[in-house]
Amino acid sequence: MAARARASEDKVAAPRPPVHEEVYAAIRQGLVGGSFVPGRPVTLRGLAQLLGVSPMPVRAAVTRLVAERALALTSTRRISVPTMTAERFDELVRTRILLEGEAAQRALPFIDAERLAAIRGHDRRLEACLAAEDVEGYMSANHAFHFAIYRAAPSSVLVPLIETLWLQFGPFMRLVYERLDMGAIVDQHERAIEAIAAGDALRLRAAIEADIGDGMSIIGKAALAG
Repeated sequence: MAARARASEDKVAAPRPPVHEEVYAAIRQGLVGGSFVPGRPVTLRGLAQLLGVSPMPVRAAVTRLVAERALALTSTRRISVPTMTAERFDELVRTRILLEGEAAQRALPFIDAERLAAIRGHDRRLEACLAAEDVEGYMSANHAFHFAIYRAAPSSVLVPLIETLWLQFGPFMRLVYERLDMGAIVDQHERAIEAIAAGDALRLRAAIEADIGDGMSIIGKAALAG
């Protein structure tokens, strides 16, 4: 009897997060994946219909994302990606290099063989998406590669800040990758993997910083050119 009771308890599903948290997570994922196209606004009601929820949790999620500067909300309740200027782009790139280089260096002591294998797997998936010209898959794998490194070390401040920066870049990354020959993008990931395998934190930091600098240079030229 007791065994059956425990088995029954094991089958009980974990409670779902509140709807507004699910909506917030879905919109964040859409921003990182480039689902929000710069210059193409949507309404709160339209987004609610797309997500299959009422406008209230969408409004709450959008309010949070506006505060994070990932979205802009007009007086007519239209949602759009904030305008990117050369000055803002330059500041975002510099901040990414500073924070992500630091996060990678701090993470190295926590990257064990299992995590390194996962990082290699993300890079293999990225390469396959490059070969297939799969923009959405490329962006997903690239995000997974970077955050598998950054999240190795416990962080309640640094990694959330980096996540906010990626939210602001996502729409522009998607827009530009669709215009470019993706095979021409310089891949610094192998250098990062080699540094991790060698236990060299400074080399890992340099590889991540170079990866950001190379990629953002290409993206900046295309995105700011309109």
